[in-house]
Amino acid sequence: MANQDFPFIFERSKEGRTSYNLPELDVPEVNLEEELDDSYIRKTAPNLPEVSELEIMRHYTGLSNRNYGVDSGFYPLGSCTMKYNPKINEDVARLPGFSHVHPYQDTKTVQGTMEVLYDLQVSLQEITGMHEVSLQPAAGAQGEWAALMMIKAFHEANGDYHRTKVIVPDSAHGTNPASAAVAGFKAVTVQTNESGLVDIEDLKRVVGDDTAALMLTNPNTLGLFETEILEMAEIIHGVGGKLYYDGANLNAIMGYTRPGDMGFDAVHLNLHKTFTGPHGGGGPGSGPIGVSEELAPFLPKPVISKNNGLYEFDYNRPQSIGRVKLYYGNFGIYLRAYTYIRTMGAEGLKKVSEYAVLNANYMMRKLEKEYDLPYKQHCKHEFVLSGKIQKKLGVRTLDIAKRLLDFNYHPPTVYFPLNVEEAIMIEPTETESKETLDGFIDAMLAIAEEAKTNPEKVQQAPYNTIVKRMDEATAARKPVLTYKEN
Repeated sequence: MANQDFPFIFERSKEGRTSYNLPELDVPEVNLEEELDDSYIRKTAPNLPEVSELEIMRHYTGLSNRNYGVDSGFYPLGSCTMKYNPKINEDVARLPGFSHVHPYQDTKTVQGTMEVLYDLQVSLQEITGMHEVSLQPAAGAQGEWAALMMIKAFHEANGDYHRTKVIVPDSAHGTNPASAAVAGFKAVTVQTNESGLVDIEDLKRVVGDDTAALMLTNPNTLGLFETEILEMAEIIHGVGGKLYYDGANLNAIMGYTRPGDMGFDAVHLNLHKTFTGPHGGGGPGSGPIGVSEELAPFLPKPVISKNNGLYEFDYNRPQSIGRVKLYYGNFGIYLRAYTYIRTMGAEGLKKVSEYAVLNANYMMRKLEKEYDLPYKQHCKHEFVLSGKIQKKLGVRTLDIAKRLLDFNYHPPTVYFPLNVEEAIMIEPTETESKETLDGFIDAMLAIAEEAKTNPEKVQQAPYNTIVKRMDEATAARKPVLTYKEN
């Protein structure tokens, strides 16, 4: 059935209509049947839409207008740092001297490119307080896994094959226990206390000679700084384990403290988050890892080094865990992160943390009047509300999220963290203005009032979107993909 509001590309198609005009063939025509095996030759033409250039442009412009991104509106997606990506980053990434480089070129012919990579490594070493950095991992989760594989290799090099467990807080990102499992470890949960921080006594209970590492985010996934981090490092190191830092929330502490100063042995960073690479839509991402001097021999190879003024790939790493990504990761994301760091400078990155924390606390205090706030202390870059007050009125956090769409805001994270009933996880980031924050606060307060006076309105939202409320569980588990021939 045709969609009159926005026809699909095949519905726009008319036989014989084209969007190109090729010049006459000026080379000998090739008989494919003579040149190729018959199995490679189509027996029928592909069923492609036949449209004009104008129709193609309207089709893709229409699709983009129905999409939502950071450039089109506020995106307070908790624990994901969906902030604005400066357009100068895009300009630099598209410079011909970078965009036309081939990954198999001799490094002597691309010394400028190698210098950028090396300088980015040095910058990330300084920002994190780590001894050495590899840019190779292609995403945060791969960075987690690679760091754990290095920790595993370190223990095995010391004959500690019995270290089979990785400790993960109950409020951790879901990738943490998954990465531990993929790396061959058993994930062991440590509980969060009533203040939203790691329960030190429970940590002491679960550590032992079989502990390989503790995976930790600081500030944690609830947006709270782990004030007893030095004691935790002492506990883990005391049993011979390593401390791993999930760098998803680094944008809350840059310029104020560093994972290396807290006692962490390994860290991954999300360049596509804190350092303004494009985020969402399946990638590309980038998850560099930084390590202490003890773990440096196990970094993925090759590692970029500088010798006598020449930048080169160092493959002489006999204890390396090996290559984890083709070429040397996602170069375009490195360029964006490098541009961001150089543009901001040390003081600018410090301001990032200041405004990220200020914006989150401002919004949290404004919303605690109508929503339950499970953790009362100051937050860092993000905070978690509970919608249990609204739940008693028949309105779930999913309903609140759907209703926010009518106010033209992307919903915050719901369903997570799991240890908060009816969680609403909000991260405003440092790039949003006070006017934008106030607009979102007003929308949240208006929805809280609707939950009291007209809960059915919230339960049936959204109303102003292209597609109304769907059965999400069925859509995810039983997708229906159909195309009807004309």
